[in-house]
Amino acid sequence: MVYAEEWLKMTGATDVSRTWFITFTGTTWMQEIVTLISSRGDPHVSQTTPNWTRAPWLEQYYCADLLKSSTSTPRVLTTHLPHDLLGPALQESKARIIYVSRNPKDVLVSFYHFHKMANFLPDAGSFPEFLHHFLEGTLHFGSWFDHIKGWTSQAAALNLLHVTYEEMSTDLHRTINKVSSFLQRPLLEHELNNCVKHCSFSCMKDNKMINYSLIPDEILDHSKGCFMRKGEIGDWRNMFTEEQNRYFDTAFKSKMQDCILKFVWEKPENEESELKD
Repeated sequence: MVYAEEWLKMTGATDVSRTWFITFTGTTWMQEIVTLISSRGDPHVSQTTPNWTRAPWLEQYYCADLLKSSTSTPRVLTTHLPHDLLGPALQESKARIIYVSRNPKDVLVSFYHFHKMANFLPDAGSFPEFLHHFLEGTLHFGSWFDHIKGWTSQAAALNLLHVTYEEMSTDLHRTINKVSSFLQRPLLEHELNNCVKHCSFSCMKDNKMINYSLIPDEILDHSKGCFMRKGEIGDWRNMFTEEQNRYFDTAFKSKMQDCILKFVWEKPENEESELKD
């Protein structure tokens, strides 16, 4: 494993004062938000350029070549890397980091369904087995608990905006406005409304540049599921048994006892939102 500083040099992202990072869950949604903010609500780029091209994954082999060939600024990079691998390299930079979190029960369910269709990931096994691996931190990208505590506990040392999936779901207008302010890209009201419109679930689900339907079946088996699933707050209740919920809650209490973050576990009553995974 190379050090983060060398990693950034390899990708051509050494001038991180002109780089925006999007990390962890709700990634595809935030990629779309950032794209539309950059284009002031104009959907042309989001409808003609795959999201993995306009916001390449730092971990992927193609990232360096994409960045070297790109003339657009600022750069937008996506990553699932934990703080201990990437954070120290960003502390002295002016990079703007958007960290999106989600309640871990819904993260678990979403990741389980993605595992079942992703041929590049190990077999998901049964849901009880997957639940155990999630709580033990033995899935890809390691422990969810360490990941979220690592990034959010160091927010003061980084130029980091923490956005929750649930606030994106319940008040997308306000969230986009907050993100645009953080990125120093203030929007006019009609531009903001266009961003909201094109970030709706129906728009994104029908957009081949976003819904991963262009990915070959040998990478994502589309017969086993849809990348753009339900994305509902509280969808975990459709998977967890009472015993599994108690098991999860016990582990959560133990692993997060030193964390002050609050999580939304249920969809607000009478709240009709368009959501995504």
